[in-house]
Amino acid sequence: MTNTSATPQVGPNDILRLVLELFAFVTLALWGFLGWPLPWPGVLIGIAAPAFAIVLWALFRSPKAVFRLDPFGKALIEICVFGAAALAWWDLSLAPVGIVFAIIATVSGVLSGRKELSN
Repeated sequence: MTNTSATPQVGPNDILRLVLELFAFVTLALWGFLGWPLPWPGVLIGIAAPAFAIVLWALFRSPKAVFRLDPFGKALIEICVFGAAALAWWDLSLAPVGIVFAIIATVSGVLSGRKELSN
């Protein structure tokens, strides 16, 4: 008999959150390449912006984060990364994409935060 309590439970919101994270990282890369003059600073920002967001996420927000934060600190990191992605769409003159992304990310974040606080 296996111990099911040690097995992490992955739900639909967890999958959505992964998609949102990847979408945010890709968005920041697109913003760097499309929103800035090429070759410089567009290439630099196109690589540095998503790299910075990935490092920030890995250090503070991922399930195996290097630095453990309380749920409110995690929410702050998430708001910064997802907010930057939403603002990047706004800056690229695609505000509807940014607004839809922000709404979906907010609802998913609230649901995740409620789940985390209840445990």
